[in-house]
Parts: sequence; structure tokens; C-alpha cells
Amino acid sequence: MTDDTMKKDTLKVANPGRLQLTKTVESGKVKQQFTHGRSKSVTVEVRKTRTFAQGATGGMVEVKPQGAPTGFNAASLQSSMQDDESMRHLTPEEKQARLKALKIAEEEMKRVTENPSPKEERKAKSESVVDEAAALAAVPLPESGKKQTGMPPAKAKAHHPVDEEAERPEKTKGKLKLRVGEERRSSGKITVQNALSNIEEQRMRSMASIRRAREKAIKKAQGGHVEAEKVIRDVVIPEAITVQELANRMAARTVDVIKVLMKLGMMVTATQSIDADTAELVVSEFGHKFKRVTEGDVENVLKDDEQEDAALLKPRPPVVTVMGHVDHGKTSLLDALRKTDVAAKEAGGITQHIGAYQVSLKDGQKVTFLDTPGHEAFTAMRARGAKITDIVVLVVAADDGIMEQTKEAINHAKAAEVPIVVAVNKIDKPGADATRIKNDLMQYGLVPEEFGGDTMVVEVSAKTGQNLDKLVEGILVQAEVLELKANPDRVAAGVVVEAQLDPGKGVVTTILVQKGTLRAGDMVVAGAAYGRVRTLVDDKGQTLKEALPGTPVVILGLSQAPEAGDVFSVVENEKTARGIAEYRERRIREQQVVAQTRTMESLFGSAAGTNAKELPVIIKADVQGSVEAIAGSLAKYSGDEVAVKVLHSGVGGINESDVTLAKSTGAMIIAFNVRAAPKAKELAARDKVNIRYYSIIYEVVDDVKAALSGMLSPTLKENFLGYAEIREVFNISKAGKVAGCMVTEGIIKRGCKVRLLRDNVVIHEGTLKTLKRFKDEVKEVKSGLECGMAFENYEDIRQGDQIECFEVEQVARTV
Repeated sequence: MTDDTMKKDTLKVANPGRLQLTKTVESGKVKQQFTHGRSKSVTVEVRKTRTFAQGATGGMVEVKPQGAPTGFNAASLQSSMQDDESMRHLTPEEKQARLKALKIAEEEMKRVTENPSPKEERKAKSESVVDEAAALAAVPLPESGKKQTGMPPAKAKAHHPVDEEAERPEKTKGKLKLRVGEERRSSGKITVQNALSNIEEQRMRSMASIRRAREKAIKKAQGGHVEAEKVIRDVVIPEAITVQELANRMAARTVDVIKVLMKLGMMVTATQSIDADTAELVVSEFGHKFKRVTEGDVENVLKDDEQEDAALLKPRPPVVTVMGHVDHGKTSLLDALRKTDVAAKEAGGITQHIGAYQVSLKDGQKVTFLDTPGHEAFTAMRARGAKITDIVVLVVAADDGIMEQTKEAINHAKAAEVPIVVAVNKIDKPGADATRIKNDLMQYGLVPEEFGGDTMVVEVSAKTGQNLDKLVEGILVQAEVLELKANPDRVAAGVVVEAQLDPGKGVVTTILVQKGTLRAGDMVVAGAAYGRVRTLVDDKGQTLKEALPGTPVVILGLSQAPEAGDVFSVVENEKTARGIAEYRERRIREQQVVAQTRTMESLFGSAAGTNAKELPVIIKADVQGSVEAIAGSLAKYSGDEVAVKVLHSGVGGINESDVTLAKSTGAMIIAFNVRAAPKAKELAARDKVNIRYYSIIYEVVDDVKAALSGMLSPTLKENFLGYAEIREVFNISKAGKVAGCMVTEGIIKRGCKVRLLRDNVVIHEGTLKTLKRFKDEVKEVKSGLECGMAFENYEDIRQGDQIECFEVEQVARTV
């Protein structure tokens, strides 16, 4: 834009005796240039302040602005403000604000004059502050909300400058000193001067770049490059770590770490993992300290190696496990002590769960009982009961004697190194012989006290209640000898007795508190399950606030059903519990993968077709212990030819996913004390999935055993029928060679298997095609009679050959 294109405003006299000005506004368009070739057209308006005064001839002349004085003080500026015509229209508040700004600027000038700073930036800043204050005092501002006297509002507005840069004194410009060859950095504003001269902005150095250059020059002047002090770090090394992650932990470059690894003979990339030993060498090479950690360190918070203070230990109830053979009266004996009837509620009258109860005696003492099943399938439950108990009560029926599970219970108790109290039950029945039981016990190392041993034997009757008090007394004597104590003032820990999935309550877990006190709201981790204890319920169904050591309780709130026998512990928060549970779950999955990995022998066997036939099953039960017992029982019947493959096992009812899995694999679903959901039942009926419901465990075992037996190849049994001698050979055109025979022994049947003997050597084995007597086909020919015989696909028969007849019978095999 040039001066020729701008519109010039002139002074006019509109009416006689009245002075009037038109707008002093200059407008035009400027093309603004940006980086990357961008441009923008901007409209620019410039307002100029023009001051007029009466000249010597009496006419109005324009007064040109003069430069600002080289120095100033508050008094001179105050007087100039009073003389200025435009300052008279300011309000008192605005005048006071300007005077205050002038005083501050004067003080700043005095401070800078008395204490000059060696730095260029501070000097430039102080001078710019003073210059701006002087310009602010010299430039009048419009009065807001009021009209100028003797002048219209539009004209009054024209008297106030807008462009402070144009009206600023010349001395205040260019105070920032720049380096040689360096131009001033653009302020980002478009001025009329730049627009008229068509000066394009250029990209300048940033302030950060200038600062870095100055710091570099200072370091160079101080004697060259100064090395930063090396920081020694503590680097945590897991079992496996990537090269990039190791470099980040050492605050080093990845390429430097790769160089060190190449020196060690390892050609790796940044994303490859290295083992902990190699990472340790790299960390040592860089001069850092290392700390080895493993994934299992999350369980360190559960370790309890500290010795309990004897002063904090208090007596706790003894934990007594009742063991013995099936149907020897274990649950009935416990019912007599508890004055309840649990045995009547069990299917088939046999116990199939571990029951945990606490009995309060007349003197206030308490005894905790664990009732274990006696069926052979529940070996794991008996072993688990023996491990968590203090005393074992071995129940033997006086009319039955020592059976297989009785021997097994004795072995479990001896392995756990716990004292044994023998209860000879059913002493009231006819034919009971307690003396024979005592003599039989001596064969297994249990010598009764009356025979000079240390094993307490009590003859009791659960039906009549005979000698129950003596049994309890014997248990308390053993507990007193053991001096059972625990610290109730620590975090709780114990063992999971049983776990089940209730449709209304969720995961219901029976636990035995062994140490500390368990309270509602505690965060618990048990195996791969964790959760906050929502409620505590005792064996009588009453809600408890806390559970002391030796107390069996039922808790709600775990994320999933834990395995029976898992150790539970109380942790500090949910984050710790989740980390421990996730680590244990990963470990379980890894173990399952390793167990399912096929060996080379199994691959060769599969290629040869000699692998065992598998019966796929899905097991769903009401409690975890039953699942474990069924799976263990079925595994016993797996052999070289047939095997049971448990595809899935769990606690709770049958759902749709179980049916879908059974359909895809052809598996049979075993439902033990559980039922299928309505949708799962419809899906199973549509897809013809076999679901079998059971409530007694030996029925499950019998059915699976029968199914495995049906999968076995039958045994071929050969039954001898008789002998025949070839007397003559006839050659018939249509039928071929026919042997005329005499039955010398036994009987010959049509269609039976035959062997052709020549000089007592078998030369052919096949099937008899034709059996005739005279011209008629007959079913059989007895000894002493003549007949005609022909073989299938064989005609090399001679006179004098012997024919041995037999039949093959298929005999079904059993597991």
C-alpha cells in the first residue's frame, strides 16, 4: 500500500463560527506472509492524532508532536500532566493511578542507576519499564462514560492515540542489544511502517537457542566440556527383561546396551528378551547396582518366619479329625456328640463331604471336629484332614473289624505324626467283639493302653451314647499333653476345608482358622481366589463378628471357589491379593500346559494307532472335594487301552458353556448333587448331550467303569467242535472240488472255521462254505456220519487230509 492509494482527510469549515474535523482514518489491505508459502490478506486501519492551536494570525494551525525528553521525574511529569489539555478530562482516580506508575518508574530508575547490573538483559528490561511508564504518562487515555466538552464524541475519540508504538519516544526504541549479524525477533504485530514498506518477516533464532549458545560459550570459557556426575542406580532385574526396558531402568541409551551385549557375544535387538544373569552382567558393566527379583516374590508378604512371642500365645480348641471305614458310624458318633443328625441328610447314608463342627462341652471347653468320608474315593479328603488336625479319632465298627479304609486312615495319621484315639463303635450290637479289634490294631503298630501300649482305645456306642464322655475326656487329655496355643492378636491364616458355589450366595467357603483372628471385611487370598470377607457364619448358622484360632467358619465373598486344602491368608489390601492370585493362576495354567504336552513316545504311538481310547467327561459337583474325589477315582481305571479324560471340572450347576463343550467333544457330563440350568437343559436335549445325575459316588464309579469296559476290544475265544477225515475228493464243474468226509470226532457245523491239516501240519485256515449230506444242505453233522464239505477260496485238498472245525466266540472284557 502506498501514499497515492490512501485517502487523505482535510480540515474543513462546515458552518460559520464552528470548527469541525472529518475522520482521520487511513485504511488499506496488506498481504501477510507466513511460513511454508502461506499468505493472508489483512485490512489495516491507522488512526492519527492531530493537535491544533491558534496561530499568530488568529487561525488554527496543526501542532507537530515533539520527541520525549531525555530524562524525567515525577514532579516534572506531574506538572506536564496538569498543563496538558487532554489530562484535564481524566477522573481523579485515573490521575492517581498515573502518578503511582510514575513514582514506581522513578524508583526503578534510581535503583538501576545506583546498582548497575552487568547483564544486558536486566538493563534492557529496566530501561523498557521506564520507557513504557514515560510513554504511558505522556499519552492521554479516553475518559470512559463521559463526553468531552465542546467536542462531539467521534472527534474526542480521534484525539486519543491507538498505536502506542508510533507515539513512543524514539529513545525507547531499540534498547535490546543484539549480537553481530542477528536481527530483532518479530513481535508478532503488523505495523503500518512494515505494511507500507512491504517488509517480509523472516524466521529468527529462538530465545532457547540463544540461551543454549550462551551456556555453551560460558562452558568453553571455563575450560572446555564439563562431564556430568554419574548417578549410580539400583536396577531391579526380573527373570526375563527386554533390552530396551533394561536400558530405560539404567537411564542409558539402548544402543550402548546392545554394544555391551555384542561384546558378550550376543547379537540381539532392542525388543528381544535376555535372561536375568545376562542382565546382571550388563548392569555391572554400566556401574549400577542390581537387585534380582522373581515373579514369585509377590508371595513374600505371606511368609511367616517370625517366632511367636510366648507371652502372646493363648490356648486354643483342639482340632480333631474323625476317620475310618465307610459305614462304621463316624458321622453318627459325631452327631451324638453334637446332639444333631447329619448322617440322615447324606445321600445313601454315607458322608461325602468334609464337615467342620465345634462342640461346646459342659465345662466351657470347645473341641473342633472334622468329619471325613470313609469311601475309598475320598482318599485326598482323608489325607487333607490328617494334615490339618491335632488329634485323629479312628472309628472301627466292633462287628466289622479293620477294613481297607481303616488301614489307609492309620497310614495317614502316622504320616501326619498326630496322636490316635481309637473309638470302637457299635459295641451295643450283637456279635460285637472289641477284644478282636484290639488284637488286630496291634498288627498296625497301635498297642492299646491295657496291653501296655500308648494308644487310647474307648468302647462307645453312637446309638445309645455309651462311654461318649470317656471319649471326650480322652481327647481333652491328649490336647492337654500337646499344649495347643496360638496368637489371636495377629493377621489370620488357616486352611480351606471345603468350597462350593451357591446360586444365591455365590462362593461359599468353609475354612479353619489356625492363627490370628479373622474378621468381617478382611481381604483374604486363598489359592487362586481372593476377595473381601462379607460375612462369617458358624456351623450352627449364626453370624459371627470374628473367628478365633481353632474355629471353623463359613465365609462369603471370594472371587472363585478355591481348591480344598489351599492355605488362606489375610493381606493388607486388594492390590496385593489380586497380584498373588493372578500369579498363582498363571502358575496353575503353566502346570496344566506342561502336563498336556505330548511326549515323543505318545506321538509315535498316535502315528502307529496304539494310543488308548479316551472317554471324555465333564465333572460338575456341589463342592470342590467331591470334584477332586470323582476325578481321582476315575483316573484309577485308566489303562493302556482305555482312559478317562476329564475335559473340565468345576463347582456349581451345569451351564450352557458346559453343554457346548460336551457337544463339540462328545463328552459325557457327570452332575454330582447339582442340576442343569433351564437353558442348558434345553440345549442338551436339542443337541442330544448325555447328562447323568448322581448323588452317591460309587454309582458314578460303576457307570464310568461300565462305559470303559464297553470301549475295550472283546477277547476272542476259540471253541473246538470236531474232526473230519477226507475219504474222497470230487471235482464238480459248477461247485469246484468237494471233499467227501467222515466225521471222526465231535460235530461239524455249517459256516464254522476250519483248518486243513496235512501230515499234522496246518496248511490252510478258512471258513467252511458248504456242508451237505447226500444232496441236501444241513446245519450240522455229528460224529460217525458222512458228509460233503467245500472251502471258501481254497481247493487244494487231498485224500487223507484232516479237517479241524472250531468256532470263535467274542468275550466282553471289563476294566
